[in-house]
Formats: sequence, C-alpha cells, structure tokens
Amino acid sequence: MNEESPNQKPPEEPSVLDYVKSLFRFGKGERIQIPDFAAQANSEPFEISPDDQPPVPSDASTLPNADVQLDSPFPWRSLSAIFLAFIGQFFFEPPAATKTLGYVLCFIALNLLGWAIYRKEWTLPAFQSEAEGTDPLTFRPVQFFISVILGIWSFYLFTGNLFTSFNVVIWILSVAFFLAAFWVNPPSLASLFSRLVSWLKRDSWTILLSRWTLLLLAATALAAFFRFAQLAQVPPEPFSDHAEKLLDVFEVSQGQTRIFFPRNTGREAFQMYWTLLILNTFGTGFSFLSLKLGTAFLGFFTLPFIYLLAKEIGGKRVALIAFVLAGIAYWPNVISRVGLRFPLYPLFVAPMLFYLLRGLRTRNRNDMLLSGIFLGLGLHGYSPYRIVPLVVVVAFALYWLHPQSKGARKEVLIWLALLALAALFVFLPLLRYLTENPEMFNSRAMTRLTSSEAQITSPVGQIFLSNVWNALKMFNFNNGNIWVHSIPLRPALDVIAAALFIFGVALVLTRYLRNRHWLDLFLLASIPLLQLPSTLSIAFPRENPSLNRTGGAYIIVFILAALAFDGLLTGFGRGKRRVIFASLLTGFLLYVSAAQNYNLVFNQYYALFRGSAWNTSDIGRVVNGFKQISGSTETAWVVPFPYWVDTRLISIWVGDTERDIAMWRENIPSTALYEGPKLFIVKADLENPAGNDQGSLDVLESLYPNGTLRLFDSDIPGHDFWIFFVPG
Repeated sequence: MNEESPNQKPPEEPSVLDYVKSLFRFGKGERIQIPDFAAQANSEPFEISPDDQPPVPSDASTLPNADVQLDSPFPWRSLSAIFLAFIGQFFFEPPAATKTLGYVLCFIALNLLGWAIYRKEWTLPAFQSEAEGTDPLTFRPVQFFISVILGIWSFYLFTGNLFTSFNVVIWILSVAFFLAAFWVNPPSLASLFSRLVSWLKRDSWTILLSRWTLLLLAATALAAFFRFAQLAQVPPEPFSDHAEKLLDVFEVSQGQTRIFFPRNTGREAFQMYWTLLILNTFGTGFSFLSLKLGTAFLGFFTLPFIYLLAKEIGGKRVALIAFVLAGIAYWPNVISRVGLRFPLYPLFVAPMLFYLLRGLRTRNRNDMLLSGIFLGLGLHGYSPYRIVPLVVVVAFALYWLHPQSKGARKEVLIWLALLALAALFVFLPLLRYLTENPEMFNSRAMTRLTSSEAQITSPVGQIFLSNVWNALKMFNFNNGNIWVHSIPLRPALDVIAAALFIFGVALVLTRYLRNRHWLDLFLLASIPLLQLPSTLSIAFPRENPSLNRTGGAYIIVFILAALAFDGLLTGFGRGKRRVIFASLLTGFLLYVSAAQNYNLVFNQYYALFRGSAWNTSDIGRVVNGFKQISGSTETAWVVPFPYWVDTRLISIWVGDTERDIAMWRENIPSTALYEGPKLFIVKADLENPAGNDQGSLDVLESLYPNGTLRLFDSDIPGHDFWIFFVPG
C-alpha cells in the first residue's frame, strides 16, 4: 500500500514563483521547504573518485559552503544569471540609448538568480558563530573619576577654537583614562615589555609567506596602483576649494592651530593637520599635489578595514574580493584623488563598523570602546559623518530586536552608552566649539537642509523621497551630475560590480527572510542611512546623488558585491576542473572590472576634469617664466574676471601662498609706481566677446603703449588667456 503504483504521477516540483510566494507568505499557503540536499547526501552512500577527492584545507574558512555538494551539478543557472546581468548593466552605461533592453535582461537575470537560489546553486557563506557569554559589567572607578575630571578640564581649556600642546595632552589623557576604566582584562605593561624584550632577543626571525599572503600582497599592489598612479596629473587642476584648504594648512603652519576652520562655511580640522604632515614628510610644499597625496593615502588606508569588516561578515574569501573591488573601483578612486576631505567619511566608517559588528557578535566590550573611538574621530573629519551616530543607534536597535541578542539584552544599552561616551570624549574639542559657535558649526548642513540659502519650492517630504529614490539608483544608473568628483550621468559602479551588487542585495534579502538574522537587515538598511547626507539636500536636490556625501555607503556596497561573487564561486563546488574554471572566471571578471575602472579614472575623468577646471597651472608656468626674467613675482598680476580663475591658486602655483596675485581693473593704474618689467594675465575668449576682458586690455594698452600682447592658445576650448608684458 505504501509503494507507488506505476501509473501514479510524481508530485509536481514547485516553481520559482511558488517558492517566492511562500517565502513572503503571500496567500494562505504554507512556506515551501527546500530539501536539505546535504543531509540527503549524507544519508545515502556515495563514492568519490581519487582524482576528484579534494585536499584537506589547512584553514576552515577556505571550505566551500556547506549547502553545496561535492558532486553538485554545474551551476549553469548562476552563470546564465550573472552574464545576463552584466550585459543588461552594459545598456545602462552612457549614452544608454537602449535602457529598455537592459531592464529586460536584468529582469530575466534576477529570475534566474531566484531559480539558482531555490536549487541551492547560489548561496552565501554561513554566519560566524555568536558568543553566548555576558559582560562582567566591571569597571575601575578611580580611572573613571580621573577621566571625567580631565575631560571637563580639557573642555574648558579648548576655549577660543585653538588646539594647544597643553589642552591636547589633557584631552588625550582623559580618553586614555576612560579606556582604562572600562577595558576588560587589559594586559599589564610589565607583560608587554617582557614580550617585546623576548622578541628582540631572538637570534633570527622567520617570515612565512603563504599563498593567501601572496594574494593579499598582489591585491594591495593593485589597489596602490589605482590610488597613486599618475597622481600628479589626475586630476590635473585645482579649483577654489583647494585654495581654501591650502590657505588653512598654511595658517596652521604659522601657528593658527584651530579646532574648526571657519573659512568657506566651515571645515573640520583633520585634513589640515594631515596635509601639513604629508607636505613636511614628502617635501611637496603647499601644493595641489600635497592635498591629493594626503587624500589618496586616506583612501588607501580605508581598504584594510574593508577587508577586516568583510571578513567579519563573510569570511576570508569575501574579504579579499571586497578589498580588490573597492581597491580598483572608480568611485572610491576619484573621491580619494581629488584632494578634498571626501575620503574621510568612509575612512572612519569602516573601522567603526568593524569593531561594532564584531563587538556585538562576540559580546566584547573592548570592541565597543574602539568603535566609539573611531566614531568620535570621524566627527573631526568630514561633515557627512555626522549621520553615523544614527547608524550606530539603528544597529543596536536591530540587534536588540532580533533573537541573536538573547541573553545580552540587558547589556546592549550599557554597550551603547559606553560607545557613546568614548565618542564623546574624542569629540570634546568640537563640542566646545559647537557650544561657542553653533551657527557656524551647523552652517553647511543647514544651507542644504533648510531654506536659509535657497528657497524650498516643493513639499519637503516629496523632495526627500525623490532624493532617496535617486540615491538608491546611483549604483546602477546615475551617480549625479557633479564633475568635481564623478563622471556625470553614469552609474557609480562598473558593469561587473553593479551587477554583483544587485545580486548581493537579493541574496542578503532572501537570507534575511529565511533566517531573520539582524546583520542581514542592518547591511541593507545601512546603505540608505549612510546616504542621508546626500538625500537630506532638500534645498539643493540637484546635488543629490553625490559620490562624496554618500562615500560611507561604498563600504557596504562592495561587501554585498563580494558576497555575491563568493556565492557564485561556491556554486562550482570542488574538483580540479571546477576550481580551474572558477579561477579563470574570477580572473576574467576582475580584468574586465579593472579595465573599465582604469578607463573611467585615467581617461574619462581626467578629460572631463581638465575641460571643466580652469587651467591655473598654465598661468602659473607663465608667471614662473616671468620670475626667471625679473627675479620676482611682485610685478606679475592676474586681472580677475567673473567666473574665471581663482587668483589665489596662481599664487600657490608660484610658491607665494601669502600673496594674492589679483589686480582688479580699476587698480591697474597703480602698477605704474612699480619699476622693472611687469606681467599681466587677462581673460581671453575669441569666440565669445562677452567672455573676453577687452576692457582690461584697453586700460593696459593705454597705460603701457610699449607693452606687448600675445595669446596663450590652450588646446582646451575657452581656456585661452592674454599675456601682456611690459619691458623694464
């Protein structure tokens, strides 16, 4: 009776649509359970030929996903899905005249992905084990009391918006005593010293280079190439914001050690001191190159923490893939090269998230303290980072609401308080400035959020929702129209990373619906949260999306893409042929990604920037040539003209940071008092008379009839200028 009759039809296999409906619990049907193929395989005998038997790995993290059988079918659904997604994403590249075909291909690709997920062909790495211990809730009251006293004292000492040697020492001591008060099981100084002595007494040191270490070194070299190659030329020209920064750095060198720099609507201090360190270390002077070199290092230093964060989320292979994808990507590269504070946002988001997520998983209070330190440091870097405390609160809330916090819910609020206190101690100098100058501190944010600078003409909620939608589309469709830090109207990601990112979102969302793990929901929620500095541009919605104000989000974006990439490779299972095929596929995809990103940065972005920024370097070379004749730049001037060069940049190019080389038209007659040869640079535009400063030329020719006039003919249309030389 239990045996099937020959005429009995086997049960029909549920479709992908049926599975998706059950996953979201649409209708009254029960959730369809996917068979545990691994369990079935273990319950039935099977044989592995000696040729196909894999070697035993030395590291458990290199094992394939447990959901994949050793004899799993070839993952043709996954390959079809990813290549259709790549082709579909290609149709969103500018000029993107055939977007409809791109949508169709991506829709088919996502359906194939759903089929691959249903067949367990495309899976994500397992979560790391959760700690079950509890916080001892101990602390050292004496150290805590000292830290509070020192913190209050340093807050008082930071008056007048100045760092001094004394108030900085008191501030650092307050942070150190706070950490000492709450750090769990700190190593003693004696033990640290003895370990150091024993290490130094060794007769020899052995350096072991594993294959994984060699891969990491190769990935680091590749990322360094993308960050530092042709840095003097890409981007080629500074603009007014760079002049503001270099003047701030120069003032620091002259003793104006400010906490907050009020020039140009106000800036946090980190970049100014960092640039001063860079120019003194590398001897690059007060130059555009010093700014670019400093920010390129900041972007490069973000990558190790992306690796650590990705390893915490998905394991070693995910970490390496995320490291490479972020290292070669156009988005992190351009915001790191432009010489402004942009890379400071992701720089501090990455370590803050790493210690926060690891701390919640391991229930380690020390990690919470370190996360707070990086939270506080980031607030000294770039104003979009001010949204990050909200990200921290959301992370704690999601963790508390999910089963993973069972047994530690009482400690969650304590950990959050300790993290916030650590950040507060680090934030103290800016907190003092905020209490003294709240309007200046909030000026930049308020001009974007309110109608203080531009009138808001549409409902605020409508603008915000539109901004959120546009920001979410930036990864695959349109990253905005700001040439300073992007190639306008193209996706923020290359074709490979963009397709992998969408698949990563789909995979993580599916896993959350299955397992209800808080980390998956946080990864998805953190992206729009980290985009808020851009989406909250209510008064200037045209500035959204922007790659600089969303920079913190790229950390999670590339980790999601790496999770998808790792899942694709896991689907191949084991065996020599499959490993070779997966390796060749990996090399091919990374080559395509690197080639496109190289073209975007070193060709397209360079050409766009060169055509959009004024050629102040050309003017600087002409003035330096005059300096060789006259021995000085004191009698060289640039006549200002509306929407033309920032004359302070010319002074910086010629190494005279303290002098503004501008000579306004009405003041030109005063130059007759100077002896010796004279040089005047005047705006030229032969094709557009309105852009040609003929009025200044008339004054010069009338005042100096013996002067000679010639045109600097730039190879960039509209970038010509007149050179008026007066012999001595």
